Amino acid sequence: MSSTELEPGQTHKSNMAVLLIGALGVVFGDIGTSPLYALKVSVEASGGSAGAALQPAVLGILSLITWSLLLVVTIKYVMIIMRADNNGEGGVFALTALVLQKLGNSPSKRWLVTIAGTAGAALFFGDSMITPAISVLSAVEGLNVISPELNHYVIYITLVLIAGLFAVERFGTGKVGVVFGPIMLVWFFALGAMGLVEVVNSPEVWAALNPLNGIFFLLEHQGVSVAILGSVVLAVTGGEALYADMGHFGRAPIQRAWLIIVFPCLLLNYFGQGALLIRDPSAIDNPFYRLCPSWGLLPLLGLAFMATIIASQAVISGAFSIANQAVQLGYIPRLRIRHTSAQEIGQVYVSKINIMLFLGVVLLVLTFKNSESLASAYGISVTGAMAIDTLLASYFMISVRKWNRSIFIPIFSILFLLDLVFLVANLFKFLEGGWLPIAVASLVLLVMISWISGRERLLKARWGNSINLTDFLSVIKAGDPIRVPGTAVFMVPHQNIVPMALMHNLKHNKVLHETVLLLNVIFDNIPTIEQDKRIFIKPHLHNFYEIQVHYGFMEEPNMLDIMKLLDAKGVKNELMATSFFIGREKVVPKKSSPWFLNLFVFLHRVMLGATEYFQIPLEHSIELGGYIEI
Repeated sequence: MSSTELEPGQTHKSNMAVLLIGALGVVFGDIGTSPLYALKVSVEASGGSAGAALQPAVLGILSLITWSLLLVVTIKYVMIIMRADNNGEGGVFALTALVLQKLGNSPSKRWLVTIAGTAGAALFFGDSMITPAISVLSAVEGLNVISPELNHYVIYITLVLIAGLFAVERFGTGKVGVVFGPIMLVWFFALGAMGLVEVVNSPEVWAALNPLNGIFFLLEHQGVSVAILGSVVLAVTGGEALYADMGHFGRAPIQRAWLIIVFPCLLLNYFGQGALLIRDPSAIDNPFYRLCPSWGLLPLLGLAFMATIIASQAVISGAFSIANQAVQLGYIPRLRIRHTSAQEIGQVYVSKINIMLFLGVVLLVLTFKNSESLASAYGISVTGAMAIDTLLASYFMISVRKWNRSIFIPIFSILFLLDLVFLVANLFKFLEGGWLPIAVASLVLLVMISWISGRERLLKARWGNSINLTDFLSVIKAGDPIRVPGTAVFMVPHQNIVPMALMHNLKHNKVLHETVLLLNVIFDNIPTIEQDKRIFIKPHLHNFYEIQVHYGFMEEPNMLDIMKLLDAKGVKNELMATSFFIGREKVVPKKSSPWFLNLFVFLHRVMLGATEYFQIPLEHSIELGGYIEI
């Protein structure tokens, strides 16, 4: 039984510990490294400094962080949104697919939901650039605590670590993934232990558990309340990963890992840093590393390096997975996607995405130079994505799952209002660096919307005047064309249609193959397809077959596998006698076409061809071209 099939009540106890530790290494890296910078940046945003008493600021901000973790992560994601799974899978595209399944054929509503889903994915790409930069920088900055002279080397060491991180992505996480969980387990225990020691000596810090401390602190600091909230949100970044990575481990292991290990250890560390700042305001330069005794600084620094690398790797892998799903759903052009594990569907590598992310992360490090400056750019993408999750999940839970409206409309309204408060607070950091994730997300969203719209126009132009298969077969009977040995495979967008490639072949060569397969590959709005529901065959006269092949949006199409399935179901074929006819037309925009279709035309010309994408053997592929105006 796979992890995606294990519900909370069904998870085997023998598997739970393994899945729980595995989840620590993949799911919680981002939020687990937030203590490196979140409290420090938040206290400084409130006006706190080394020369001032910090107790009011510390208690107020600790209260805000605590209740943000409780409301946004624990209640919204762990308790509610994780129940909106698409056959065990989570994430913005899985949630979008769930909503689209229930909307019917209303074009306006479907477009609205599609835009929301693509916007959430676009914001995730912005986050996947900032997370590696700020996480690794904040860890390496611990060198300043050991010796201020080492500050000159922080940028160089950060760039070396980032280069190594992106260089090994192509090998996949399968081989090294088994050590991620234990390392993060040690990391969380270290966080909790460091904080516990300081809290025991300063129990007054527990007053921050009272939410009124946070509310009154904001009211008393209205001039900087926006800056405070914009920094506090750094403590919940990574919370959306609990939902996005649900398919790898199942809901129960992630929920238990958060409630039993991650949440308590994070609170202990934040409260420990707060207690330290109350006792020694000068520790504001780096309260995280100041928690550690001098003898433990080097081991903690090494552990922080590994934790931030793991956190960054998880976000980068998430970007690969999002790109893979976007290709399958038809939201972006086809890309070369390589699966790095034979056991895990979600482990993929996308070289073009890897290069773009690497260049973006390096540019961020060289531009902002330290984690404190980079924090200004962090938060907008995360809070935007969280708000979209809340909107889509509220519609699905209330309108589709039929949750009690009188109870959950107020609950979702409060959660969405909280998302909006954090989002607006971060928008005020636009000129300080917040423009960056918005620019990245806007570019990605433009590509997606241009591709979706252009693809619809292309399909209409290519197939709008196609010949009906039934009529075509009656013509064949009358004309009796020459049939040559072998099998011809043609790709079609739906049933009962004759592809232009077949018509061109018949017109110019005056022949048809002995067996003709009209193949329609469909990517369903579910993550995976059961093998016995993969393929459907409809035979016709004259040895014509309509073939429907279904894939989930997290699966990879493979033509050789399809041909083996057909052979097993009685449609005999031999690879050496099979030809695959692929249409590869040149798309040209009409003079009256909207400007964004020029972007679609460019993307269409440079995208991965169908031969490579469907893994069709090159020696058996025949590409037929032409011009299509859209």
